[in-house]
Amino acid sequence: MYIYAVKERLDRLKAVEKLIKTCRIESQETLLGYLEKEGFTVTQATLSRDLKLLKVGKISDGENGHVYSLPDDEEERETNRTYAHDFMRGYISIEWSGAMVVIKTYSGYSDAVALAVDNLGFDDVLGTIAGRDNTVFVCLCEGVTGEDFMKRMKESIPELED
Repeated sequence: MYIYAVKERLDRLKAVEKLIKTCRIESQETLLGYLEKEGFTVTQATLSRDLKLLKVGKISDGENGHVYSLPDDEEERETNRTYAHDFMRGYISIEWSGAMVVIKTYSGYSDAVALAVDNLGFDDVLGTIAGRDNTVFVCLCEGVTGEDFMKRMKESIPELED
């Protein structure tokens, strides 16, 4: 079931990207309609998470409204560099057991580190919980290990140490 859900999500994300690039999309309702025509049944909440993951924004259409837009490659690289910097500034250590990862942070950095992990867009992360001060819990998808998570982190943040 997990593999099917991940494939369905990836297919949906590709469809969202294609629709935003090729159609005039002014609202989530419009996008939901297009997705339905493409054969995807999705809730507004799921679509909101997809748009956040894809870093979709709204830009002026130059006339009388705003339309959805994907970041260009340079914008996305710059955004990811910012998240990587925020992560590196706040983390102390990373340990894991099974599908649970614990990131120790400097005092006051747990929110920034959790936000960085969330926004780096790892498909194998179910979610994060920032502790009040210095701990972030990362829940991984079934079948994903801490080693897998670390490999993805190092791909996104090469300066991350073992």
